[in-house]
Amino acid sequence: MNKSIVAPITFGALNQRLNCTPWLRVLLLIFIVVATVFSALPLWHYFRGGHLFDYKLWYDTGQQVLAGQEIFFFRSGKYDFMYPLPCALFLGGASLLGQGGLIFLLVAINSVAWFCSAKLSATLATGDRRITNPWVYVVPSLLVIVYIWSTYHLGQPNLVLLALMLGAFVALRTEREIIAGVLIAVAAAIKAFPLIAMVYLLYRRYWTAAASLFVALVFLLLILPAPFRGFERAWGDLEKWSAGMLKYSDVGVAQRPKRSYTWKNQSLIGVSNRLLRRVDAGAASASDQPVYVNVADLKFSAVNAIAIAVALALGILFVAAMLQRAMRTAESDAIEFALLLLLMLMITPLSFGYFFCWLMLPFAVATQQVLSGKSSTILWWGLPALILLALGLIFPRGAQLYGNTFFAALLLFLGLSIDLFRCKKQMAQCEPVGTFDSAH
Repeated sequence: MNKSIVAPITFGALNQRLNCTPWLRVLLLIFIVVATVFSALPLWHYFRGGHLFDYKLWYDTGQQVLAGQEIFFFRSGKYDFMYPLPCALFLGGASLLGQGGLIFLLVAINSVAWFCSAKLSATLATGDRRITNPWVYVVPSLLVIVYIWSTYHLGQPNLVLLALMLGAFVALRTEREIIAGVLIAVAAAIKAFPLIAMVYLLYRRYWTAAASLFVALVFLLLILPAPFRGFERAWGDLEKWSAGMLKYSDVGVAQRPKRSYTWKNQSLIGVSNRLLRRVDAGAASASDQPVYVNVADLKFSAVNAIAIAVALALGILFVAAMLQRAMRTAESDAIEFALLLLLMLMITPLSFGYFFCWLMLPFAVATQQVLSGKSSTILWWGLPALILLALGLIFPRGAQLYGNTFFAALLLFLGLSIDLFRCKKQMAQCEPVGTFDSAH
């Protein structure tokens, strides 16, 4: 039999099997088992007296909140805790459970966030929450499983942030702008970098969502802490956090001077500084031997100019690819939201490895594009991106020194941008000239 016929039949049979209810239950069981194992390992470290990574910091911060102590203070030239005050208040409540109880709560929340992120990514990618195609659930999670594990291992909230952002995107799709604004505000109150979404809301003229985000953020940063810290102290906490975190110099970014330009930071700022300036790219490691990977030795101001130019170029490409309001479809919105997440990952000054669990939505969109057969463009850009990410598994430090994760995200951004231009061209050909709404 012709091999070209065998392959589609085999895949079709497998696809049909996986879509059966028993197999879907098996996949759900596998997810529960994996999430349980990922959750159990931090607890195992706790009971065995092992290293707890950020879980210890979260517990100590919670205890400081309960004791009414200062949260943002310098120790060895940096803040230990560098997240906004609402995050510290949550940790204060969680620390009442004890250190083991706090770890259990956080890994449980992380598991729920993983499930929600997979579900919401599939909903956005397919445009229909009733569709249960297992490939759109399984493939994206498998492709970012290393980053998902890192959130459990280190105790980082990036999966929670992803679930909040995806929930906001679904809310925007269903015209529930108030909910969308609140969800983004909660994400920003946990970790500040989702605030980039405010620019998107304003450009897209989601006025209600933008107002909702602003009001919710004021409530979370000032009003909510007031009963626990007092209004003046809450304002002082905000000032201290801003003074410590909104810093950028040739030495470092915010409160991570030793990590800002090292291999661990996969943002545009991190990659451009270590490739274009002579900075120690291994400063965060235990070795005293400096590591240099720069291909040029430019001034700090010149590197900044290049980084700003690249960021502006990516932003202009994003805006140019956007469809006008009347042209938008579920497919184009899914690509647009995926591009927004990729922009945030690349442009945020500090973007460590575990941040890239956010690639779940771009990979879900790419998986849906491949399954639907609408475009092969994403394959040409996505496969090299996967190769770059795979290099990080084979050469964890060596590949990241040269920004493999950043450049993988960049390739996905370019491929999805081309796909969005394709959608724009198709919609323009389907509609008569002059019928489109001029609004963004």
